[in-house]
Amino acid sequence: MSVVIIGGGISGLALAHGLRSRGTGVTLLESDPRLGGNIQTRSRDGFITEAGPNSFVDREPTLRALAASLGIEDRIRTADPAAKRRYIYTRGKLRAVPLSPPALLKSDVLPLGAKLRMMGELFTRRAPEGEESLADFGRRHVGRTATAVLVDAMQTGIYAGDVEALSVGAIFPKVVELERKHRSLVLGMARTQAEARKALPPGAGAPKPTGLVASFDGGLRVLVDALARALGPAARTGARVLGLRREGNGWRLAVEERGQQAELAAEKVVLAVPAYVAAGLLRPLDEALAERVEGIAYAPVAVVHLGFAPGSLPPPDGFGFLVPSVERRRLLGAIHASSTFPWRAEGGRILYTCMVGGAKRPDLVELDDAALVTLAREELRDLAGVTAEPVFTEVIPWKRGIPQYNVGHLARVEAIAEGVARLPGLYLTGNAYKGVGLTDCIRNSQALSDTLAR
Repeated sequence: MSVVIIGGGISGLALAHGLRSRGTGVTLLESDPRLGGNIQTRSRDGFITEAGPNSFVDREPTLRALAASLGIEDRIRTADPAAKRRYIYTRGKLRAVPLSPPALLKSDVLPLGAKLRMMGELFTRRAPEGEESLADFGRRHVGRTATAVLVDAMQTGIYAGDVEALSVGAIFPKVVELERKHRSLVLGMARTQAEARKALPPGAGAPKPTGLVASFDGGLRVLVDALARALGPAARTGARVLGLRREGNGWRLAVEERGQQAELAAEKVVLAVPAYVAAGLLRPLDEALAERVEGIAYAPVAVVHLGFAPGSLPPPDGFGFLVPSVERRRLLGAIHASSTFPWRAEGGRILYTCMVGGAKRPDLVELDDAALVTLAREELRDLAGVTAEPVFTEVIPWKRGIPQYNVGHLARVEAIAEGVARLPGLYLTGNAYKGVGLTDCIRNSQALSDTLAR
């Protein structure tokens, strides 16, 4: 069997590696001169920065297993223990996010009335029929204030989206399943933990999931480079697919590579590209399918790195902070990159990674680099008291940054799957469908490699 994968981001790379490890013939085509998609680690002036994903959560074996197969598991570095501390900017100041329900009662992240309302979660009514927005789900369970502050901040750190538009079933399916089984999330978590303890062998103690933030010692590019080495010449950069058509029991692809056009035959084709790119390739095959795929919205996000000289300001505490949209600020949040991963800034330098834009403020991503640096500096000054002059700046605008799983996404993905099934030998994968995180992409690609290998 021969498989052609279009797209050399983490989804395409992980899929190609999985298929090759099963003995399947694979060709990966990437139009850019480099592999990795939005994973772009850069090193300059004593700072290591990430243009796209900053890290991953080491909660399941998916990514570690891939790293082990590539011989780079020993290069995984978990975040500094202080990174467990996170902050939300609310009611005029940064406030620590409580790490447990008892800590929430003592914290000042919510006013007293909102905390009392959260205690009523035990009596939450069941979900209505149909897909529900994250905001409606949050208000039913924890109330308006907690939804506007905690729930919105939580999604901002992942999707940079609109809490009123995002589908809770699409972005947090396990939470929805917990509600379905137990009605109350608090009861569901308590029962789940009790069941897990009963399942442990005697003397094993309580389960201890890590959930630690992690990266690689040279940044996420380490993973991309290892995959590229493993694939070798099977991964071809600068190869743009102009179109594809069904021919017999397989496919033919029109490819432009180094100024030359040629055709490539394949039994199976996988589109591991952003939804808007996939739509362009699908349109000549199925207009309705292309429209459904193209209908997946993307939130624009600009990443602004600000680096400071050693001793110019106190090292920031914890992982960073998020800003709920109710605060009407221009910053989505900031990662304390040098505190989370000290090896990303040499000699005591300090690195902030600021996020601007999102679904609610797409206009900000249209600003030029100088204006975005000024915006980030002003917001850091007002929100976190950072007044020092940066010695390092870097701006990466993503006009189509993060896929938005808005209400209707589950039905859309189901309809897309039905449409793709009418095109035998064609498959879709990537962060636009069933998970935007690095681990999600790898897990979904591994599942697809199992399907194709069968």
